[in-house]
Amino acid sequence: MLAFSALIAGSFSLGGQIAGEIDPAALNAVRFVLAAAVVYGVLRGRGGVSRAALVAPWRYLLLGGLFAIYFVTMFEGLKTAPPVSASAVFTLTPVMSAAFGWFLLRQGMTPRIALGLALGAAGAVWVIFRADVSAILAFEIGTGEAIFFWGCVAHAAYTPLVRLLNRGEPVLVFTFLTLSACALVLLVWGGGAILATDWAGLRPLVWVTLLYIALIASSTTGFLVQFASMRLPSSKVMAYTYLTPSWVLIWELALGQPVPPAMVLLGVGLSVSALALLLRA
Repeated sequence: MLAFSALIAGSFSLGGQIAGEIDPAALNAVRFVLAAAVVYGVLRGRGGVSRAALVAPWRYLLLGGLFAIYFVTMFEGLKTAPPVSASAVFTLTPVMSAAFGWFLLRQGMTPRIALGLALGAAGAVWVIFRADVSAILAFEIGTGEAIFFWGCVAHAAYTPLVRLLNRGEPVLVFTFLTLSACALVLLVWGGGAILATDWAGLRPLVWVTLLYIALIASSTTGFLVQFASMRLPSSKVMAYTYLTPSWVLIWELALGQPVPPAMVLLGVGLSVSALALLLRA
């Protein structure tokens, strides 16, 4: 999950630079087709997919649909939301994931975990509203952040559902079938946008971003989060998302982008403190 938080942060920074240049549904459809193909290539060398794993395919469509909602709203939100702000919205997922974890799996929550989640949520709100107390009181949230919030709700439900719906399938097989279902959903959803896109006219950074989010922020992180979801409580799995804004800041610096004001960084510090609380044994 530490690797997950660092790798997923790259999609915020890269996505923020190309979000207005290609339709989110078209970008993500191609991305998941590539991601599923890569994972299938690995599976072929390990015996492929058994027939037993194909029982109840609705499970993969449900998980793939949630994934599709999350990633399309992410790139739609990044058209107007700064990458650090969008990544702060993402840090609200542990709170929602803990709620879904209790509802679906009856996973409990200690006072320390509740405090950590509250601290992390406070840090997220501080960054989302750009350290503006009057904006917080007026609840003046940006359009991009509001769009992406609903994607984060889908992602929060995804984590406990992986554990609930897995019937003993190996993580790599389960990841492949989920990615394939997500690709199918997006090909249907974004078919028109795919045909309307001038793929040959896209600048190189769009292709770099597409390859990164396909090979790293889809296939690799999809495997990592499913691996962790089978071994850790939902709230602890998603706790690592509190590191995402910090990683995004590093990505933004590496890409030559300006750093947010110091007051905004206070919220990032709160999120890191929340992680420390949540990960204590």
